[in-house]
Amino acid sequence: MAVERASDRAYATLKAEILDWDLPPGTVLGEVEQAARLGVSRTPLREAMARLVADGLVGPQAGRGLVVTPVSIDDVVLLYELRTALETHAARLAAARRNPAAFSELELALSRITDLLASDDDAHHGYYDLVARFDLAIDEAVGNSYLVASLRSLRSHVARARRLARRSEARLTLAAAEHLAIVRAIIDGDGELAAHATHVHLSNALRGIRDAALADPPPGNASAWAS
Repeated sequence: MAVERASDRAYATLKAEILDWDLPPGTVLGEVEQAARLGVSRTPLREAMARLVADGLVGPQAGRGLVVTPVSIDDVVLLYELRTALETHAARLAAARRNPAAFSELELALSRITDLLASDDDAHHGYYDLVARFDLAIDEAVGNSYLVASLRSLRSHVARARRLARRSEARLTLAAAEHLAIVRAIIDGDGELAAHATHVHLSNALRGIRDAALADPPPGNASAWAS
Protein backbone atom coordinates (compact mmCIF):
# COMPACT_ATOMS: atom_id res chain seq x y z
CA MET A 1 0.00 0.00 0.00
CA ALA A 2 1.37 3.41 -0.98
CA VAL A 3 2.17 5.80 1.85
CA GLU A 4 0.30 9.09 1.61
CA ARG A 5 2.63 12.03 1.18
CA ALA A 6 2.47 14.85 3.71
CA SER A 7 1.72 17.36 0.94
CA ASP A 8 -1.18 15.23 -0.35
CA ARG A 9 -2.59 14.93 3.15
CA ALA A 10 -2.33 18.68 3.75
CA TYR A 11 -3.89 19.42 0.38
CA ALA A 12 -6.81 17.06 0.94
CA THR A 13 -7.49 18.45 4.42
CA LEU A 14 -7.32 22.11 3.41
CA LYS A 15 -9.40 21.53 0.29
CA ALA A 16 -12.14 19.75 2.25
CA GLU A 17 -12.18 22.54 4.84
CA ILE A 18 -12.47 25.19 2.12
CA LEU A 19 -15.28 23.35 0.30
CA ASP A 20 -17.16 22.82 3.57
CA TRP A 21 -16.70 26.49 4.55
CA ASP A 22 -14.78 25.52 7.69
CA LEU A 23 -12.25 27.89 6.12
CA PRO A 24 -14.55 30.58 4.68
CA PRO A 25 -13.58 33.13 2.00
CA GLY A 26 -11.04 35.63 3.27
CA THR A 27 -9.45 33.26 5.79
CA VAL A 28 -5.72 33.95 6.01
CA LEU A 29 -3.69 30.76 5.60
CA GLY A 30 -0.51 31.56 7.50
CA GLU A 31 2.28 29.17 6.61
CA VAL A 32 3.60 28.63 10.13
CA GLU A 33 0.15 28.33 11.68
CA GLN A 34 -1.20 25.90 9.08
CA ALA A 35 1.91 23.72 9.10
CA ALA A 36 1.65 23.36 12.88
CA ARG A 37 -2.09 22.74 12.78
CA LEU A 38 -1.80 20.05 10.11
CA GLY A 39 1.30 18.46 11.58
CA VAL A 40 3.47 18.87 8.49
CA SER A 41 6.64 20.77 7.73
CA ARG A 42 6.58 23.97 5.70
CA THR A 43 7.84 22.38 2.46
CA PRO A 44 4.90 19.99 1.97
CA LEU A 45 2.53 22.74 3.11
CA ARG A 46 3.87 25.02 0.36
CA GLU A 47 3.30 22.24 -2.16
CA ALA A 48 -0.28 21.85 -0.94
CA MET A 49 -0.85 25.61 -1.09
CA ALA A 50 0.49 25.75 -4.65
CA ARG A 51 -2.06 23.13 -5.70
CA LEU A 52 -4.87 25.07 -4.02
CA VAL A 53 -3.77 28.23 -5.84
CA ALA A 54 -3.85 26.29 -9.12
CA ASP A 55 -7.37 25.12 -8.22
CA GLY A 56 -8.46 28.72 -7.72
CA LEU A 57 -9.44 28.06 -4.09
CA VAL A 58 -6.58 30.08 -2.58
CA GLY A 59 -4.91 33.25 -3.82
CA PRO A 60 -2.57 36.05 -2.76
CA GLN A 61 -3.92 39.20 -1.17
CA ALA A 62 -1.75 42.28 -0.65
CA GLY A 63 -0.51 42.52 2.91
CA ARG A 64 -2.17 39.27 3.99
CA GLY A 65 -0.32 36.52 2.16
CA LEU A 66 -2.43 33.62 0.92
CA VAL A 67 -6.16 33.68 1.65
CA VAL A 68 -9.19 31.60 0.73
CA THR A 69 -10.63 33.18 -2.41
CA PRO A 70 -14.02 34.90 -2.35
CA VAL A 71 -17.16 33.50 -3.97
CA SER A 72 -18.96 36.40 -5.61
CA ILE A 73 -22.38 36.35 -7.18
CA ASP A 74 -20.77 37.12 -10.55
CA ASP A 75 -18.42 34.17 -10.09
CA VAL A 76 -21.30 31.81 -9.40
CA VAL A 77 -23.20 32.98 -12.49
CA LEU A 78 -20.11 32.41 -14.66
CA LEU A 79 -19.51 29.07 -12.99
CA TYR A 80 -23.02 27.93 -13.83
CA GLU A 81 -22.69 29.12 -17.42
CA LEU A 82 -19.74 26.74 -17.80
CA ARG A 83 -21.41 24.03 -15.77
CA THR A 84 -24.51 24.15 -17.97
CA ALA A 85 -22.45 23.90 -21.16
CA LEU A 86 -20.41 20.94 -19.92
CA GLU A 87 -23.08 19.00 -18.06
CA THR A 88 -25.79 19.22 -20.71
CA HIS A 89 -23.30 17.89 -23.27
CA ALA A 90 -22.19 15.17 -20.85
CA ALA A 91 -25.84 14.15 -20.36
CA ARG A 92 -26.29 13.77 -24.13
CA LEU A 93 -23.18 11.62 -24.37
CA ALA A 94 -24.17 9.55 -21.36
CA ALA A 95 -27.55 8.78 -22.94
CA ALA A 96 -25.81 7.55 -26.07
CA ARG A 97 -23.01 5.58 -24.36
CA ARG A 98 -24.59 4.51 -21.09
CA ASN A 99 -24.44 1.32 -19.12
CA PRO A 100 -28.17 1.05 -18.25
CA ALA A 101 -27.50 -1.08 -15.16
CA ALA A 102 -25.50 1.67 -13.43
CA PHE A 103 -28.24 4.23 -13.99
CA SER A 104 -30.99 1.79 -13.01
CA GLU A 105 -29.37 1.49 -9.57
CA LEU A 106 -29.37 5.28 -9.30
CA GLU A 107 -33.00 5.43 -10.39
CA LEU A 108 -33.99 3.14 -7.53
CA ALA A 109 -31.96 5.09 -4.95
CA LEU A 110 -33.27 8.48 -6.09
CA SER A 111 -36.85 7.24 -6.08
CA ARG A 112 -36.42 6.55 -2.35
CA ILE A 113 -35.02 9.98 -1.48
CA THR A 114 -38.01 10.98 0.66
CA ASP A 115 -37.35 8.07 3.01
CA LEU A 116 -33.64 8.92 3.10
CA LEU A 117 -34.21 12.58 3.97
CA ALA A 118 -36.69 11.67 6.69
CA SER A 119 -34.41 9.06 8.23
CA ASP A 120 -31.94 11.06 10.39
CA ASP A 121 -29.87 14.23 10.79
CA ASP A 122 -27.17 12.87 8.47
CA ALA A 123 -29.58 12.49 5.56
CA HIS A 124 -28.06 15.44 3.71
CA HIS A 125 -24.79 13.54 3.56
CA GLY A 126 -26.64 10.56 2.12
CA TYR A 127 -28.16 12.80 -0.54
CA TYR A 128 -24.78 14.21 -1.56
CA ASP A 129 -23.37 10.68 -1.64
CA LEU A 130 -26.05 9.95 -4.24
CA VAL A 131 -25.02 13.05 -6.18
CA ALA A 132 -21.42 11.80 -6.14
CA ARG A 133 -22.60 8.43 -7.49
CA PHE A 134 -24.56 10.24 -10.18
CA ASP A 135 -21.48 12.25 -11.19
CA LEU A 136 -19.35 9.10 -11.32
CA ALA A 137 -21.91 7.31 -13.48
CA ILE A 138 -21.93 10.24 -15.90
CA ASP A 139 -18.12 10.32 -15.99
CA GLU A 140 -17.92 6.62 -16.76
CA ALA A 141 -20.62 6.81 -19.42
CA VAL A 142 -19.30 9.75 -21.47
CA GLY A 143 -16.05 8.00 -22.38
CA ASN A 144 -14.15 11.27 -22.85
CA SER A 145 -11.22 11.79 -20.49
CA TYR A 146 -10.84 15.47 -21.43
CA LEU A 147 -14.46 16.25 -20.65
CA VAL A 148 -14.30 14.26 -17.41
CA ALA A 149 -11.17 16.16 -16.29
CA SER A 150 -12.95 19.45 -16.91
CA LEU A 151 -16.06 18.31 -15.03
CA ARG A 152 -14.04 17.14 -12.02
CA SER A 153 -12.14 20.43 -11.84
CA LEU A 154 -15.41 22.34 -12.00
CA ARG A 155 -17.03 20.32 -9.21
CA SER A 156 -14.76 21.73 -6.50
CA HIS A 157 -16.09 25.21 -7.21
CA VAL A 158 -19.65 23.92 -7.54
CA ALA A 159 -19.42 22.23 -4.14
CA ARG A 160 -18.29 25.47 -2.51
CA ALA A 161 -21.00 27.54 -4.19
CA ARG A 162 -23.64 24.95 -3.29
CA ARG A 163 -22.94 25.51 0.41
CA LEU A 164 -24.42 28.99 0.03
CA ALA A 165 -27.89 27.58 -0.57
CA ARG A 166 -30.18 26.55 2.25
CA ARG A 167 -30.17 22.77 2.35
CA SER A 168 -33.86 22.36 3.15
CA GLU A 169 -35.53 18.99 2.85
CA ALA A 170 -37.96 20.49 0.32
CA ARG A 171 -35.18 21.70 -1.98
CA LEU A 172 -33.22 18.46 -1.72
CA THR A 173 -36.36 16.48 -2.51
CA LEU A 174 -36.95 18.62 -5.59
CA ALA A 175 -33.30 18.36 -6.63
CA ALA A 176 -33.48 14.58 -6.31
CA ALA A 177 -36.56 14.58 -8.55
CA GLU A 178 -34.59 16.62 -11.09
CA HIS A 179 -31.71 14.13 -10.95
CA LEU A 180 -34.21 11.32 -11.32
CA ALA A 181 -35.58 12.90 -14.51
CA ILE A 182 -32.04 13.08 -15.91
CA VAL A 183 -31.33 9.46 -14.98
CA ARG A 184 -34.55 8.20 -16.58
CA ALA A 185 -33.83 10.09 -19.80
CA ILE A 186 -30.36 8.56 -19.89
CA ILE A 187 -31.76 5.06 -19.31
CA ASP A 188 -34.16 5.63 -22.21
CA GLY A 189 -31.28 6.81 -24.41
CA ASP A 190 -32.94 10.19 -24.97
CA GLY A 191 -30.03 12.60 -25.15
CA GLU A 192 -32.05 15.74 -25.80
CA LEU A 193 -34.40 15.06 -22.88
CA ALA A 194 -31.41 14.32 -20.63
CA ALA A 195 -29.81 17.61 -21.67
CA HIS A 196 -33.06 19.52 -21.10
CA ALA A 197 -33.58 17.96 -17.66
CA THR A 198 -29.99 18.86 -16.77
CA HIS A 199 -30.58 22.47 -17.86
CA VAL A 200 -33.71 22.67 -15.70
CA HIS A 201 -31.86 21.26 -12.68
CA LEU A 202 -28.94 23.67 -13.02
CA SER A 203 -31.24 26.67 -13.51
CA ASN A 204 -33.08 25.80 -10.31
CA ALA A 205 -29.82 25.20 -8.44
CA LEU A 206 -28.43 28.59 -9.47
CA ARG A 207 -31.66 30.33 -8.50
CA GLY A 208 -31.55 28.68 -5.07
CA ILE A 209 -27.96 29.77 -4.47
CA ARG A 210 -28.62 33.34 -5.56
CA ASP A 211 -31.78 33.71 -3.50
CA ALA A 212 -30.24 32.22 -0.36
CA ALA A 213 -26.97 34.12 -0.55
CA LEU A 214 -28.60 37.47 -1.25
CA ALA A 215 -31.07 36.99 1.60
CA ASP A 216 -28.40 35.85 4.05
CA PRO A 217 -24.83 36.67 2.89
CA PRO A 218 -22.27 34.15 4.17
CA PRO A 219 -19.79 35.29 6.84
CA GLY A 220 -16.58 36.80 5.53
CA ASN A 221 -18.07 37.23 2.09
CA ALA A 222 -20.97 39.66 2.49
CA SER A 223 -19.44 42.46 0.42
CA ALA A 224 -19.03 40.20 -2.61
CA TRP A 225 -22.73 39.36 -2.56
CA ALA A 226 -23.84 42.96 -2.24
CA SER A 227 -22.80 43.80 -5.80
